[in-house]
Amino acid sequence: MKLNTIKPGIGSAKPKRRVGRGIGSGLGKTCGRGHKGQKSRAGGFHKVGFEGGQMPLQRRLPKRGFTVYGKKQVREIKLSTLQLIDLSEFNPSVLYDHGLIKNINDPVKIILGNQLIKRAIKIKDLIISRGAKEAVEQMGGLVELTVKDVNGV
Repeated sequence: MKLNTIKPGIGSAKPKRRVGRGIGSGLGKTCGRGHKGQKSRAGGFHKVGFEGGQMPLQRRLPKRGFTVYGKKQVREIKLSTLQLIDLSEFNPSVLYDHGLIKNINDPVKIILGNQLIKRAIKIKDLIISRGAKEAVEQMGGLVELTVKDVNGV
């Protein structure tokens, strides 16, 4: 095989469209742009959202709400997920080691979920929901809280 004999596959390369080369080409005179109007002229395209001078939709609608920049996203972990790990004590470093959280400093909240736990566990330094706390204590587990909810909820 030589480089000067290589050709693209049949139908894969379309020939360049040559406009304005006479009426026989099918793209003569107006070059496929039609007659008159803004879109037929050179540089005749308007910006996105432009409505011909009418007040654009994004400016007609009212502004609503705001973004709370100080709010932290709390990672929620179900008690049933903790049941899958064969440990009796859980804290942020244990969750990080088992890949349940990506950053050890991220806030984590333990929630009840839809299944009850089957063994006693100890939860330390993690935010926990009221239902999850009751479920842990009902099975004889222990909850030590030294962390308050990060968003004050």
